[in-house]
Parts: sequence; C-alpha cells; structure tokens
Amino acid sequence: MLVLFLRTILVYIFVIAAIRIMGKRQLGELQPNELVVTILISNIATLSLQDSGVPLMGTILPIFTLVACEVIISFSSLKSLKVRRAVSGNPIIVIRDGLVQQHEMQKMRWTVDDLLEQLRVGGYFDVSEIAFAVVETSGSMSVYPKFPYRPLNAQNMNVTTEDPNADAPPMVIIRDGVLSMDGLVYCNVDKIWLDNIMRQENCTPETVFLMTCDRNREYHIVKKGKEG
Repeated sequence: MLVLFLRTILVYIFVIAAIRIMGKRQLGELQPNELVVTILISNIATLSLQDSGVPLMGTILPIFTLVACEVIISFSSLKSLKVRRAVSGNPIIVIRDGLVQQHEMQKMRWTVDDLLEQLRVGGYFDVSEIAFAVVETSGSMSVYPKFPYRPLNAQNMNVTTEDPNADAPPMVIIRDGVLSMDGLVYCNVDKIWLDNIMRQENCTPETVFLMTCDRNREYHIVKKGKEG
C-alpha cells in the first residue's frame, strides 16, 4: 500500500511538471498536437497507477518522450510557418463580408446549428449582425460584428483622458488575509498607506477576504464573512 501511495505521488508530480513544461493553455485552446499529447499522458499515467507491476520508468520515460516531442514541435512551429500549418492547420473564415461560407463549413463538417451555437456563445443571436467570423486553429470562433452592432467604446464616443493610469487595471492587495507586496509596489503605495486604510475601514489584513486597488489609489475591500 505504501509503495502504491509513493508511486501515485511521484506520477502526480511528474505529470504536473510535464504539463508545466508544455506551457499554459486552457483546455478549449489546445492545438491538435497538444490535445493528443495531453490525452496520451493521462492514459500512460493511469496504467502505472492501476497496475503496480508496471515499472515506474515505464511511465516516466514515455511521458518524457512525449513532452520532448511536443517541445521540439512547438519550437519548430515558432521558426517555420509550414510546420505550424502542418501541425495546427489554418484559421477558416466561415462568414465573409456578411455572407456565410457554406463550402468552408462543409469542409469542416459544421452544420448550421454548430455555427449558430458558436455565435450565441459569443453573444450574437442574429447571423445578419456579423461581418466576419473565423474558426481558429484551436476550434474557437472569433467574431467581428458589423459596424452598427459593435460595442460602444471611448473611441467611438471621442472620449479621451490624460490620466496616465487609465489603462492600468486594479491589482489584488490582499487575498484571503494574505498581503501581496507585489500589489503594493504595482499600485505605488506602501505599508503605511495600507495601515491607514485598515484603520479607516476598521479592519486588519487578516480579516479581509479581498482587497483590490489601482494606481490612483481607488480601492475596494471585501471583508471575510460578508458579500462584496
């Protein structure tokens, strides 16, 4: 039993290391080669856990080989467009200038329902509102709506600002009672400023569930045990 426990921990650590080496990707953003490697790694890892007779190296070596191949292919894709297209394919335009490209959909074996579903996921329920729609190599669809249906933004309204911190998003200062020094540095504040805020809000960092702040020192605090 102890041997099985130790094998499980070792395989777990090695699989995490392998995934980290491959890089950060969400499941829906995996390229075909990355998805294949991920599935194979999970199957190989399962074999050594189900059968204690399988040598541990019989799991580690194949996983290491798969990760090495994936890293080589990734670097090759960075250097060569041909390799990148051979491995990942090309984005496919399914709506061009407001016209649905039926031939391209047939090549992908997409139905009308598939197209409408992807549009709804993007927040569009009327295909006539779309100027361009592109199916990316990861399988997700990028949508570019026609001008009347584009979200209103500051540029469209000719709104400008001279605030140099306008593009800087808020940063977490306290997360579940733990202070982030990186957050303080990002917001150009120090511990003395934070202590003053804590006194004003009648709390301590340990009693704060979440605190965010931007570079204009506009902050938001959610105390533990309270809805924010």
